[in-house]
Amino acid sequence: MLLPVFTLKLRHKISPRMVAIGRYDGTHPCLAAATQAGKVFIHNPHTRSQHFSASRVYQSPLESDVSLLNINQAVSCLTAGVLNPALGCDALLVGTQTNLLAYDVYNNSDFFYREVADGANAIVLGTLGDISSPLAIIGGNCALQGFDHEGKDLFWTLLVGSEDFDIRVFKEDEIVAEMTETEIITSLCPVYGSRFGYALANGTVGVYDKTARYWRIKSKNYAMSIHAFDLNSDGVCELITGWSNGKVDARSDRTGEVIFKDNFSSAIAGVVEGDYRMDGHVQLICCSVDGEIRGYLPGSAEMRGNLMDTSVEQELIRELSQKKQNLLLELRNYEENAKAEWSSPLNEADGQWGIIPANTKLHTALSVNLGSETRAAHTELCISTSNDTIIRAVMIFAEGIFLGESHVVHPSIHSLSSSICIPITPPKDVPVDLHLKTFVGYRSSTQFHVFELTRQLPRFSMYALTSPDSASQPLGYVNFTIAERAQRVFVWLNQNFLLPEDTDIQNAPFQVCFTSLRNGSQLYIKVKLSGEITVKTDDIELAGDIIQSVASFFAIEDLQVEADFPVYFEELRKVLVKVDEYHSVHQKLSADMADNSNLIRSLLVRAEDARLMRDMKTMKNRYMELYDLNKDLLNGYKIRCNNHTELLGNLKAVNQAIQRAGHLRVGKPKNQVITACRDAIRSNNINTLFRIMRVGTTSS
Repeated sequence: MLLPVFTLKLRHKISPRMVAIGRYDGTHPCLAAATQAGKVFIHNPHTRSQHFSASRVYQSPLESDVSLLNINQAVSCLTAGVLNPALGCDALLVGTQTNLLAYDVYNNSDFFYREVADGANAIVLGTLGDISSPLAIIGGNCALQGFDHEGKDLFWTLLVGSEDFDIRVFKEDEIVAEMTETEIITSLCPVYGSRFGYALANGTVGVYDKTARYWRIKSKNYAMSIHAFDLNSDGVCELITGWSNGKVDARSDRTGEVIFKDNFSSAIAGVVEGDYRMDGHVQLICCSVDGEIRGYLPGSAEMRGNLMDTSVEQELIRELSQKKQNLLLELRNYEENAKAEWSSPLNEADGQWGIIPANTKLHTALSVNLGSETRAAHTELCISTSNDTIIRAVMIFAEGIFLGESHVVHPSIHSLSSSICIPITPPKDVPVDLHLKTFVGYRSSTQFHVFELTRQLPRFSMYALTSPDSASQPLGYVNFTIAERAQRVFVWLNQNFLLPEDTDIQNAPFQVCFTSLRNGSQLYIKVKLSGEITVKTDDIELAGDIIQSVASFFAIEDLQVEADFPVYFEELRKVLVKVDEYHSVHQKLSADMADNSNLIRSLLVRAEDARLMRDMKTMKNRYMELYDLNKDLLNGYKIRCNNHTELLGNLKAVNQAIQRAGHLRVGKPKNQVITACRDAIRSNNINTLFRIMRVGTTSS
C-alpha cells in the first residue's frame, strides 16, 4: 500500500494546470502555483527566514513559507526550469494573454518582461533544433514563439491551435506528423522514447507511440493534469493522471491498467515531481485546487504490484466477483437453452425459447439518403437478418460521431422487423470504424443472440454521387498529376465514397460529380488519360483532405499542385486588410496610452506639490483632471481589448489559410509552401503570398 510521505494544506486556491517546481536559488526545490486572483504563490519550506523587500513580491503574514508574486492579470500558463545555464538556477515563467514574465525568484527581479501579442496559452522550457540555448516556447492562439534568457525571440512558427482536434509533431519549424483525435487536446507529456501521453476535453486519456495510438481510456470526469513518473520502481514510467473529481491514478504505459490511485477532496490542479524533502529521493507531488499538496515516494521492490490500499483491492475483488457471477449466469442461460432445444423442437413462429437458427447471418449496407422535407440528408446504415428473426436493439460505438461516442437504437415493439436503418451524420471527413452490437431473436424471445461486427464508414461518406450541374459548378480547383491508371483511381473512389453498386468506370478520361449532404455544394473529380486529376470545389479544406487521402492511398511522398480558390482568396484578402487596420489602431492606442501615462505622472507631481504648498484649489483641479484622464484611459483600454480580440480572430484566419494551403501539398512541397507563406507575411508581401498559395513557389 502506497501512502503519502508528506501532506501540506496551504491557504491558497490553485488554478488548474498551473503548478511548477523549481530550484530558484540553485539548491532548494520550491513549489510555484497560480491563484485565481492574478497572483503566483511560491512555497519554500527550506529557508524560513528569507524575506523579500521589493514591491512585486511580499511575504504572506499567515504562512511564513509562502511568498506571493503580484501579476495583476489572469495567469494563463506557468512553468519553471533552466533558462540561463550560466546562472545555475531555475527561472519562473508566467504567461498571460498579453505578456510573458521570466522571473528571478531568488534575487526578486525580472530576467525579462515581454509583450506577447498572440497571447500565452501554454509554455515549456527546453532546447529546439539547432538553437543551442534553452528556449521558453510559448503556444499562443495562432503561433509558437521561443524566447531565450534575454527575451530575444529566436523561434517563430505558424500553428493552427488544437481546437481542430489535431496533435502535430514539429521538427524545428516543420510539421512532420499529424494525428487527429476526437476532441480538443488539453494536455501532452513525454513518457519515454517515442511514447507520449495525451488528454482530451471529453475525459479521454491515452498513450501514443510515434503516430500510433497505443491505448486509451475514457472517463466521465476530465483529466486536469498528466505526468510521467516511475511509481512502481520497475524502470518504466507510468502515466499519472489528476482528475476533476479529485482522483489521482497511475496507469501502465503498456496496457493502461490502473496500478495505483488515491483521492483528494477537490479537483486536481497539477502533478509534478521533485526532491521536495531534500533527502535524495524524488517524490511525485500532487496538488488540488483547494491547496492540498501530497508527496508520494516510488514503491519499493517489495511493494511492486501492491501499491493500492486494502479498500481498493477489496473493490477490485468485488468487481471480479461480479464479473464471475455474470459469466456464471450467462453459462446457466446457455445450458437452459440447450436443454429446451433437446426437449422440444423450436417453434420458429413464436420463438418460445429464443433460440435463433444456427445459420442466421447479419447483413450491413451503407448508403446515402438525400433526405426529405422533414429530415436532413444523411448517411444511412442498414442492418438486416438472413431470415425472419427480428432486430431488438443495436448499439454502435464510434469515435467523433455520437455524443459520448456511443449510440443505441431500440425500436418500439410495434415496429420490430428483420431490418433497421440508422441515420449517421459524421461532422468531419475522417474514416470511422463503426463497432456494432446487434440483438437478434424473435418477438416473444426473452433472450437474444448478440452479433458483434465492425464496419468502416468511408472518409467522404457525406457526399452523394449526382449528375453535373453547370449552373452551380465550383470556381475553385486543384490540379495535380499521378502515375496511376484510371482503374486504380476508381478503386480509391470506391473505398472513400459511397458509390452506387452499379457504378463502373473502366477507362480514362472520366468525371464524377458529388453533392455535399451538409451544405449542398458540389464536388467534381476529373481524371485525364495523362494521369492529371482535377478536383473542383470551393471548399479548400475539402480539397486538402482529398489530396491527403489520394497521397496516402497511393503512397505518394511528395506531391506539388496548382490551385486556385477565388472566393476563399478574396475573403482572405479582406482579412489581411483588416489585420493591417487593427495593427495600426493597436499602435495608435498604445502611443496614446503612453502619452497619457506620462501626463498622469506629471499631474500627480503637480497635485502633490499643490498639497504641500497648501494650495487646495489647484490640488483639487489637478485631481479632477486625473479623474477625467483615468476615465479616458479605461475607455481606451476597453477599445484596445476589443481591437486585440478582433486582431487575434483575423490572425487565426490567416494562419488557418496558410495551413490549408500547405494541406493541398504533400511532403517537401507542403513544408516549402508553409515556410514561403510565413516569409511573405513577415515582409508584408500580399501578392507573393497568394502566388505561393496558387502555384507553391514565389516564381510567377
